Amino acid sequence: MKRIWKRIAVAVSAVVAVIGAYVGSGAAGGTPIQDAAGGALSASSTAIAPDGPAFSIWSAVYAGLIGYAVLQLFRTANDERHERLVAPAVLSLLLNAAWILSVQFGFLWASEPIILALLVVLIWTFTILRRTPSRGVVEAILTDGTFGLYLGWVCVATAANTAAVLTAAGFRGFGLGQDPWGVVVAAVAGLVGVLIALWGRGRLAPMASLAWGLAWVAVARFEGPLVSVPTAVAAVVAAAAVVVVTVVVRARAGWSGAGEGRATTPGFGRADSVAG
Repeated sequence: MKRIWKRIAVAVSAVVAVIGAYVGSGAAGGTPIQDAAGGALSASSTAIAPDGPAFSIWSAVYAGLIGYAVLQLFRTANDERHERLVAPAVLSLLLNAAWILSVQFGFLWASEPIILALLVVLIWTFTILRRTPSRGVVEAILTDGTFGLYLGWVCVATAANTAAVLTAAGFRGFGLGQDPWGVVVAAVAGLVGVLIALWGRGRLAPMASLAWGLAWVAVARFEGPLVSVPTAVAAVVAAAAVVVVTVVVRARAGWSGAGEGRATTPGFGRADSVAG
């Protein structure tokens, strides 16, 4: 019975997160998240803010989270992997909704500890996925792939959110200007992506979403109301570094994962190393 309630908790949390996303999109008549809190998270708010189309990745993440929530409802009673994922999965879904609501209601300052907590929880999730094998292609995509995309994107979102909160609080970068800070933050985001690639043995989904976010930071800085060519170039270099390191690590580890005793996914190698 206890396991059933855990599964229901994950499913309900997924619904809460999707409802939060619906509200945050402005589809319910509210303010789109990029325009909320005085436009603090808009593409022109800070040098590290990604362009608007970058946020379309949330559609893939939310679709995956719903798929994961449904999948785990049918897991076997002795599935240790999904049992260990319950707590971080529920926390990540609720923190996601809490972050959206904090911004929607103008509590930008509260969004920072929330998104930092979300990042920590997703690293926790990543650790579990890294240490436990998936059971086939469907689980690799809906669990590893979804949380991998989630983690990579939240790395970029955390950088953008932190910059937005500091800017709204009146921080002016010790007089250094937007270009140096933009370059530094883009470099740090790239370094985080490289570390994830090394630690995760070249998993593809975190790389894809992190590089996606950095690429859209570059687009926003090359054109638009807040141009910063140095930041744009740094973001492109950081994205390229994440992709190259991930591919190299995957190639050295072997794309098929033969002989490692783990499930395999056609075209991706080990099923549990496709992502997250």
